[in-house]
Amino acid sequence: MVDRIGQMNPVQMENRIGKGNQVSGGDGFDSISLSAEAVARSEVYRVSELAKAAEGLSDARIAELREKISDPSYFARVREATADKILDAFGV
Repeated sequence: MVDRIGQMNPVQMENRIGKGNQVSGGDGFDSISLSAEAVARSEVYRVSELAKAAEGLSDARIAELREKISDPSYFARVREATADKILDAFGV
């Protein structure tokens, strides 16, 4: 046999739940502190995710650079462009 303790009125339940969410006192901000280990692990995770996202990009970039440096005139063009930029920086 199940004894009833009281009725369940959804409106009353909502009012009770809403009252519990109010913040009283303090500056209204929560704060947390992370250990040095947690910060280090977070950084390792972030860097590994960046590396995973860039894998396809780096393969394409490597292929592009290999193709460029296989052209004998590539270094001459790069040298001239670099010299022009240096001269422009000095206003010559």
